[in-house]
Amino acid sequence: MRPDLAPEHVRQLNPDETFRFSCHPGVACFTDCCRQLDLTLSPYDVLRLSKHLGLAPSTFLDRYALIEQEEGSTFPRVYLGMVDDGRASCPFVTATGCSVYADRPGACRTYPLGRGAFTTADGGRQEMHVLLTEPHCKGFTNGDPQNITAWQKDQDLSTYNGMNDELLTILHHPRLKEGRQPEAREMEIFLALYSLDTFRQQVLDATLALPIPITDSERQKIATEDLALLRLGIRWLDHVLSGH
Repeated sequence: MRPDLAPEHVRQLNPDETFRFSCHPGVACFTDCCRQLDLTLSPYDVLRLSKHLGLAPSTFLDRYALIEQEEGSTFPRVYLGMVDDGRASCPFVTATGCSVYADRPGACRTYPLGRGAFTTADGGRQEMHVLLTEPHCKGFTNGDPQNITAWQKDQDLSTYNGMNDELLTILHHPRLKEGRQPEAREMEIFLALYSLDTFRQQVLDATLALPIPITDSERQKIATEDLALLRLGIRWLDHVLSGH
């Protein structure tokens, strides 16, 4: 969400409520939303973007990301670094649109919706959505009426939302909710979720002593399957945070 977004332009949506929105080169504000924004990246965002660009995730982080530990935040935040062109533009925006569109970040896919996911006391998960009707955006006069489910399907959000929700195990960990702050080692493990190439090499070379068992079947999967490796990293950090 843009920092200058006024609350009156944010409205919670009911699950079956409809809205109209379409973004394309014929809209006057096309690509304006790709500038002057703070775009937080999830580990899955980095995985998809690095694959699209043919880069190792660690190389993508070095070239395109900013890592900041902000006051009040539990873990470091990874932001997409913007171009110093006077408009703080996304490095992947062009005159004809997004050059990484097929693998664009989840936040870009979700817009103009905002999604919040939460863990409940019984360990379940809930989500809520808001509609961001920013005054500069002309996309709300276009498109057919649709609801949240239709928009998520159209934008291919299922895997993005699913992987981000799995990360809630860490971000909403009970010990962190109690006020415990992560230690330096736990910060390193969290950032390892963004550098899966380095993490994979350490696991396969046995240079990293994981405190959780890995079966032969799991070892075969993490050698080639990125999602299996990401899930292993989440399980590792959950284990450490739980004090086992």
